[in-house]
Amino acid sequence: MVFTLEHHDPETYRRKARMISFAMAGQLIIFGLLFSMLLTSTFGSSLWLNALGVLLGLLATSALFAVLRERPWMTEVRYVWQLKHHLSQVSGYLSQLRKAVEENNRTALDLLTFYHQGMAQLAELNGRTTDDDAERLAEKCRLKSNAKS
Repeated sequence: MVFTLEHHDPETYRRKARMISFAMAGQLIIFGLLFSMLLTSTFGSSLWLNALGVLLGLLATSALFAVLRERPWMTEVRYVWQLKHHLSQVSGYLSQLRKAVEENNRTALDLLTFYHQGMAQLAELNGRTTDDDAERLAEKCRLKSNAKS
C-alpha cells in the first residue's frame, strides 16, 4: 500500500481529534449504561450482566465508529492513524535500516527519511516539539549528508 505524506492543519486536526474522542467516550458511556440497564431490568441485577452491558456498549461504539470513519470530516484523523500505522511498521526495522544506510542502500535511506519526516509531522500535528530527541536529530543530519552524496 502506497502512503504519501500530506499537509494537514495541526489546529484543525487537534480540534477534530478532541471532538471525536469526547464523542466516542460519550457514546461508550451511554451505550454501556443503556445495555446494562436493559439487561439488568430484563434478567435481574448481576455484576456479569453489567459487565456484559459495558462490553455490548463497546461493541456498538466500535461498530458505529467503523461506519463513520470513512466520512469526509474524519480525513485528518484517518490520515494520522494511517501515518502512525506506517511509522510503526518502519520502526520495527530501524536497526536493520540504519545498518543498510551505512552500506549506502538507497531504499533504506528513503525509508529512514520517510520515518523522520513522518515523526516530525506527527509531532507537529500533536503540538509537540521534536528538538528534544538529540539521537534522532543526529541521525537526521547524517541522513541529509548521505542523501547529498
